[in-house]
Amino acid sequence: MNRIYFTIAGTQYYHGKEFFKPNMQVRLVKEPDNPVDGEAIKVEMQGLGKVGYVANSPYTVLGESMSAGRIYDRIGDKASGTVLYVLDRGVLCAVNKRDLKERNKRRRIGFEVEDIPF
Repeated sequence: MNRIYFTIAGTQYYHGKEFFKPNMQVRLVKEPDNPVDGEAIKVEMQGLGKVGYVANSPYTVLGESMSAGRIYDRIGDKASGTVLYVLDRGVLCAVNKRDLKERNKRRRIGFEVEDIPF
């Protein structure tokens, strides 16, 4: 499975983004009761609490990142991510693979159907 990238948006409303460094761990928590966005995923850090949200707009998603709406069904209620880059327009991260839901695997079973007389 390919890596899933996401952008942390809204950092300016919490603690800023200057303290983020590559390899820092973040926690993703779904907010299904969010009044603005039913697919909101908040981003938290230990000791700080909320530091932003997974970007969910074409204006805030950077590079090959996925929006919160595209990630929402690929993770459980909580997941973790790793900071990759701190850029002028946002913080680029990747969802840790261990936290991804496995896709439904379809196994093909080969068999022949015989005519059965009734």
